[in-house]
Amino acid sequence: MISPVMPTYARVDLAFERGDGAYLYSTDGRRFLDFASGIAVTCLGHNHPYLVKALVDQAHKVWHVSNLWRIPEGERLAQRLVERTFADTVFFANSGAEANECAIKLARKYHDETGNPGRFRIITAEAAFHGRTLTTIAATGGYKYTKGFDPIPEGFDHVAFGNTNEMRAAIRDDTAAIMIEPVQGEGGIRPASLAYLRELRQICDEFGLLLIFDEIQCGVGRTGKFFAHEWADAAPDVMTVAKGIGGGFPMGACLATEKAAVGMTAGTHGSTFGGNPLAMAMGNAVLDVILEDGFLPRVERIGQVLWNRMSDVVARYPQVLAELRGAGLMLGLRCVVPSGDFGTKLRENGLVTVGAGENVVRLLPPLIIGEGEIDEAVAIVEKTCREWNS
Repeated sequence: MISPVMPTYARVDLAFERGDGAYLYSTDGRRFLDFASGIAVTCLGHNHPYLVKALVDQAHKVWHVSNLWRIPEGERLAQRLVERTFADTVFFANSGAEANECAIKLARKYHDETGNPGRFRIITAEAAFHGRTLTTIAATGGYKYTKGFDPIPEGFDHVAFGNTNEMRAAIRDDTAAIMIEPVQGEGGIRPASLAYLRELRQICDEFGLLLIFDEIQCGVGRTGKFFAHEWADAAPDVMTVAKGIGGGFPMGACLATEKAAVGMTAGTHGSTFGGNPLAMAMGNAVLDVILEDGFLPRVERIGQVLWNRMSDVVARYPQVLAELRGAGLMLGLRCVVPSGDFGTKLRENGLVTVGAGENVVRLLPPLIIGEGEIDEAVAIVEKTCREWNS
């Protein structure tokens, strides 16, 4: 008999009833150090007092009115994002997949508006992840995501991540854009080289393509910059954001230059819930914290502390761990042993993580993590390695 909740997830038999900072507390009374952050979502940890106050204050005002009316908090959030990024305009959605759908539509509309309606194809990278809608699984590619959902929407070409020769060879007369994650998350915590990101910008300029960066997982401070592409000083034409931008409240955004968004006029796109007052209050509250002086430099510094200490563990247990990879507070342990089993043992020892491709365990702690909590996490990883070897 099918369960009342549609069984589309392989859930762990564990439930959490509350959280506090970097910790989660299960219904059976156990405490866990949270290095999953709801898959890079709860960027400011659990029960953050400033976010709680922002949510409660807005809940006492108005939750939803639809986009038939002005939403001042959304206008404010859009202005703040424009001021701190390459973008000139922002569309608010409810999720990363919706943000990517907007970016895909925007790319096609741009070429239609500028006299090239036949340009619709988008080049993405192998091992990418762009969402679970029919269009975004087509963008993602791979049998794991597309099996059973034929016919898959047309319009996407996939090349090796980090290979600009393949990227150039894949460009056709009907190519509209390139869409890349600066750091692949689901694909195994694989950072693009800064030179690769800069060359993508050059390729798009050379061929008249739009450059789309999917920063749904790696953005909003996760790498120590507001957005990961800033390390390369390579601005996209379009960027998609979700996860951390709401601090746990569901929201996404598609940011674009005025040039790229030329076709996105009234009636071309929309969302009933996107940009509602509750989401906008949370987005502004997250930015209040993330953009405070010293916050992002601290993330960069604490990320280096985590890297250094975890690197030592990897070096001491080569029979268990093969490699540490990633950037900032978006790290991955590539395992020698089965990563799923290793993640289970970490959880049994009190550390919550999340898996990824290439036999990787992701480490995605909240950006507010402290050195004491890093010491605790490193000790749990080392304990798990010792137990594996015993």
